[in-house]
Amino acid sequence: MTQALSPAALATQVGEAMFAVDAASKDFMQMELLACEPGRAVMRMRVRAPLLNGHQICHGGLIFTLADSTFAFACNSRNKVTVAAGCSIEFLKPAHLDDVLTCEGVEQMLQGRHGIYDMKVSNQRGEVVAMFRGKSASIQGHVIPPEQA
Repeated sequence: MTQALSPAALATQVGEAMFAVDAASKDFMQMELLACEPGRAVMRMRVRAPLLNGHQICHGGLIFTLADSTFAFACNSRNKVTVAAGCSIEFLKPAHLDDVLTCEGVEQMLQGRHGIYDMKVSNQRGEVVAMFRGKSASIQGHVIPPEQA
């Protein structure tokens, strides 16, 4: 009989398993997963030339993608398959070429199948670029099979 993982160890394992097959975040966007803890995740992305829009600032949809990816890791961290039920973003400051954006996502509430999560996207100077709020819904299944968790 194997001993169950601690919540922190399980969240780390869930994050690693999801990130390994997340081609959009890892390969296309070139994000890094810095932390996946129970109810919390941190990701980082450098603003590269292909991410710039016609104003030569980071495309808002790609900042949204960083926040949405961080949201996914935070809300799946308890090993219950969870998807977005809704979200919104407020853009507060532009991000420029070579800026390093870090997004921290934190669970605000988890009740039954639904959760509320806040993402803060900051640049390397600590300036807040965007705030994102997501509502999650758990569906059937686990990221890591229960017998391995």
